This record gives sequence, C-alpha cells and structure tokens, in this order.
Amino acid sequence: MGYDREAADRLQRIAAQGKGISSRNMFGGVCHLLNGRIFCGLSQGYLFLRLGEKGASEALRSPLVRPFDIAGRLMKGWVMVAPEAWDDDEKLAAWIDEAIMFVATLQKD
Repeated sequence: MGYDREAADRLQRIAAQGKGISSRNMFGGVCHLLNGRIFCGLSQGYLFLRLGEKGASEALRSPLVRPFDIAGRLMKGWVMVAPEAWDDDEKLAAWIDEAIMFVATLQKD
C-alpha cells in the first residue's frame, strides 16, 4: 500500500499537539515523537503505536490490531492498528492518547 497523504495529514493534525511533541521522517512516512521517543506513525496503511507490553497485549485482543513487524522483526510493546479502528478523529485521538501516556512514563536516557 502506498503513502496515504490524507491519513498522514489527519495523524499530523491530531498527534502533533502538545508540549514535547515533534515529527520526523522514518519508516517511509512520518513518525511522531514525545521528548524524542516515537509514540506513533503510519506504515503499510496501518497506524502503529508504542503501548508497552501490557497495553499492546490488551490492544491485540481486537481483530483490528496486530503486532508491529518491521521487516520480519517483531517489535514488543508495539502494535499496528487497521484503519477501520481509527476511522474518525475521536477514535484516532484515543489511540494516540494511549500511546502518549505510555511513552510519557519512559525514563530519559
């Protein structure tokens, strides 16, 4: 699946709000970071999120969520969410908020 400019624009509008949030080109698209740590982005038409192992485990109960896999490498604590699960701004914001809350708990190096 090619780059979805509309989805990327929606994600940018909703994710890029708040103190400490920045964006960077990565994984063939734009990733959003909180204090330098990735919390979400788009890949292969899916929204990917960093939720931690507990949050990812809970999210994977949905048939619209799958593990985040980069070139055959499973990323623990990360998930990929099908577009049907974030088809309106309220749903997208809820996913993003969950990822931001997890990443905010991580210690700075």
